[in-house]
Amino acid sequence: MEQFSVTRRLVAEALGAALLLAVVVGSGIMGERLAGRNVAVALLGNTVATGAALIVLIGVFGPISGAHFNPAVTLVAALRRDMPWRLALAYPIVQIVGGVLGVWVAHAMFGEPILQVSTKLRSGGAQAFAEVVATFGLIATILGTVRFKPESTPTAVGLYITAAYWFTASTSFANPAVTVARSLSDTFAGIAPSCAPAFIFAQLLGALLAAGVFGWLLKTDTTA
Repeated sequence: MEQFSVTRRLVAEALGAALLLAVVVGSGIMGERLAGRNVAVALLGNTVATGAALIVLIGVFGPISGAHFNPAVTLVAALRRDMPWRLALAYPIVQIVGGVLGVWVAHAMFGEPILQVSTKLRSGGAQAFAEVVATFGLIATILGTVRFKPESTPTAVGLYITAAYWFTASTSFANPAVTVARSLSDTFAGIAPSCAPAFIFAQLLGALLAAGVFGWLLKTDTTA
């Protein structure tokens, strides 16, 4: 990755997170409005838009900031010493701020009240466990492709999230910044603030598990 200033990297993370949340929330609103109360169709629209946007956003912002858009990804990068801890502590702040701004942009585009708090409950052990699985898989996708085929990482991440929307009970938030931002949208993509802490804990746990497993799995043997 070329060298960019800290300011540019932070702006890239904030802008990328904002655009990602505008897509997640905006496509959820559009899907719900057009689907005629068919939740499956609404989720399909939400899924395709999010997966496609991730491919584009990672391709655009990856060379600048790494295109984390996700405190769990940043945590793993810092643990692997791929970035300094001082920068790693700043990334989640701008990711969350950018995500919230993206939610507000989506609300404004669809004529929704800008300031909202979600009432959509996503609770229970099964949902939390789904977030462990979703985040584990996301980190596995990133570490595996970066190690063996880095040019495919944007596509792989977009495809993984597209799949994970459907195979996880939680619809794969897999991102603490996304979870916080979506708690401020009482729309299709929302999550009640009371449910957010369990999701965030599960996401960080899944990320740490993946970092441990793939830190070992991808390590090259030095002995015959």
